[in-house]
Amino acid sequence: MEDVLIRTVQLTKQFGPAVVVDHLNLQVKSGEIFGFLGPNGSGKTTTIRMLTGLLDPSRGEAYICGYDINKQSAQAKALMAYVPDQPKLYGKLTAREFLFLMADLYRMPKAVSRQRAEQLLEMFGLADRADELLEGYSHGMRQKVVLASALIHQPRVILLDEPTVGLDPASARLLKDVLQEMAKMGAAVLVSTHILEIAERMCHRVGILKDGRLIAQGSPEELRRAVGHGEESLEDIFLELTGGHESAELIRGLEEGE
Repeated sequence: MEDVLIRTVQLTKQFGPAVVVDHLNLQVKSGEIFGFLGPNGSGKTTTIRMLTGLLDPSRGEAYICGYDINKQSAQAKALMAYVPDQPKLYGKLTAREFLFLMADLYRMPKAVSRQRAEQLLEMFGLADRADELLEGYSHGMRQKVVLASALIHQPRVILLDEPTVGLDPASARLLKDVLQEMAKMGAAVLVSTHILEIAERMCHRVGILKDGRLIAQGSPEELRRAVGHGEESLEDIFLELTGGHESAELIRGLEEGE
């Protein structure tokens, strides 16, 4: 299991009587991009927050590169990057200053971190405005700064919660290329997304969460075989497994009745 960089064992989270994540067993290997899919409220964000140590599980365990995120949090967090769905930045810092700050928090040597920061600013198209305050940035530009800061220490595990929100198509394509390159270098990437087309094009495997339970996982081809079809899109598979086909058929019926 040396190449398993993200692992959960019976991971469970309850809020009062509500079970939001229910005995989740998950593994993501080095070099793999794993798409985390599910309807709203299925437990995706809660799972990611437990993997980062922001939420304590009610039961079960979560490991990052073999380190228990709750018992060995410093070691685990040093090896991961997390991009939340609604990132918050220090508006009075410039993009360059923010990247320098993140590098210093990870205790990177300044000569290495400064060079890496400049590379990332250029890569994400931020170099020309790198010395402007973040409070003047658009949502999409702020998202790119957060993505750049997450990659500055070249993490072994990357956790992303809806990372393409606010990104234009070119930036979303850049993100896909960057994550694929990180995976080639041995990182394990777990990405939560509602955009199933991106998941199908980018991910080696996907897992579908419903009511806190992992109801299916595998490559898109494996999921097609599991549901007994050969040509369906990932969106069709997702709708069939989560019960969304009934809603889609109802909407089509309403449109035909107009």
